[in-house]
Amino acid sequence: MDMPLVFKRILLKLSGEALAAGQGFGVDTKRVEEIAAELQDVHSLGIQIAIVVGGGNFFRGTEQAEMDRVAADHMGMLATVINALALQDALEKLGIYTRVMSAIEMHQVAEPFIRRRAIRHLEKNRIIVFAAGTGNPYFSTDTAASLRAMEIKADAILKATKVDGIYDADPVLVKDAHMFDRISYMDVLKKGLKVMDSTAISLCKDNNLPIVIFNLNKRGNIRRVVTGEKIGSLVGA
Repeated sequence: MDMPLVFKRILLKLSGEALAAGQGFGVDTKRVEEIAAELQDVHSLGIQIAIVVGGGNFFRGTEQAEMDRVAADHMGMLATVINALALQDALEKLGIYTRVMSAIEMHQVAEPFIRRRAIRHLEKNRIIVFAAGTGNPYFSTDTAASLRAMEIKADAILKATKVDGIYDADPVLVKDAHMFDRISYMDVLKKGLKVMDSTAISLCKDNNLPIVIFNLNKRGNIRRVVTGEKIGSLVGA
């Protein structure tokens, strides 16, 4: 029986830490292969997949108080390129054509981001990994995910985290923290919930782009989200 697909074209936001797994730093190739296998499963359903990956497993510009912010942010962008290449390698080993598109031009390593070309890749069933954020300092990879999702006309952003959804307090520290099944963009901003930064949330709000926050560490969750199972938290109008 065919599963009803809720989303036909998704943008998956992965943190750099997700690729580091338990190591905390660098790339855990086994974990990257596990994520690639889940993406292969979702891709086999006929879903078009774009990915934005962070770089926090190598370098986090916002934490470098002693450095010039612009230089630190550019270093963070380059860290995302390393992660994008690791994902591309794992996906292509599974036989999935994958393109890395970078907001900072580096022709020997990745294609430049060209919106029409990106959409064409998706239409040809290739997975795209967007690297180097927006190419601009002071913008997070969350904001890059919102921007790219709208440029490629994605049906939703799927933000992969290490908890089950959005809570009113840190579920690791507060045992009876309440998880929201659904929450509005305005409530996320008003309550100061650290789902994505306020620029990313505002962009999604202005363009009515839904965000699903879910736990990446539970195997099969990406498939569950795209086939409409009630998991995680939905941020919407």
